[in-house]
Formats: sequence, C-alpha cells, structure tokens
Amino acid sequence: MGMRDKSKAILSNPFKQIIKGKTILFGIGNTLRCDDGFGPILIERLMGKVNVPCIDGGSAPENYFGKIIQEKPDTLLIFDAVHLDLKPGAYKILLPDKLQSTGFSTHNIPLKILIEYVKSEIDADIYVVGVQPLSVSFGTTLSEPVGATINKIENLIIEAINKE
Repeated sequence: MGMRDKSKAILSNPFKQIIKGKTILFGIGNTLRCDDGFGPILIERLMGKVNVPCIDGGSAPENYFGKIIQEKPDTLLIFDAVHLDLKPGAYKILLPDKLQSTGFSTHNIPLKILIEYVKSEIDADIYVVGVQPLSVSFGTTLSEPVGATINKIENLIIEAINKE
C-alpha cells in the first residue's frame, strides 16, 4: 500500500488512527430522549462485535469512571450527543479540550469535568465522538439522520478495531 493509499484509508476511517492499544468504548446518554440515546444505542450495537470493553454509561456516566480508571485503557472513546452547531446527524471526533464546559449536555456533571477527572487518574488518549442531535425531547425514537450516523460509526469502529 503506497503512502497515498494509506492516507486514503485513514481519511475514510478516522478511527483507525486514534484507536491504539487497550481501548474502551463508552456511550453516554438517555435512550428516553430521542437522539440523546446515540451513545448507549451505539454501545449496545457494538457489544459482541468488537473485542474491547463496551460500557453503557447511560445518563449517569460518573458511576462508571471508577471502572474505566481501573481498566487503565490506552484509548477511551466516549460517544455522546453534543450540540456542535452542525446539521443533525453530523459527527465530530473531539479532543476533550475542544469541549465547551458550557456545551449542551443532559448529564448532571459536565462531560469536560468528568474527562478532566479521568485524565488526572490515568494516562489515556481520550476522544469524544459527538453527534449533532435533531431532538432531545422525550421519546424513544432516534431521528433518521442520527440513526444513519449510528450505522456508519458502528461499521467504522468494527473495521478499525477488528483490523488486526
């Protein structure tokens, strides 16, 4: 594979370059609030398809950080619905310092504060895979754009983790 082919592969699957070493996949959100269920639904779909811990943090992610710290991952991928000022279903892979502490969150404790705590305990590369929700009002149905994004990210994660 030439240099150009390799960069094309990385561009087509951004997770290949960030997933390294011992990895934990962590979904956050409330499945009773439409697109806020992005994280937990994605985690549920990845369970059994990838050989890494998949943790559903639901709407109380702080309850799972002790377990994550105990595992000492090299890479922690956090999946969450985040207001990104993009079109619904668009997603971004964010470094924690790019998260606004005032950014939209349905969690009691802001995600940025939770991540700072984890970073103080372990030396892991932490990424937040944020998807722009269409709706976070009460309801159990994902919007069409976020549902399509879950399918896409699920396939990319499976491909990136099972590449060996």
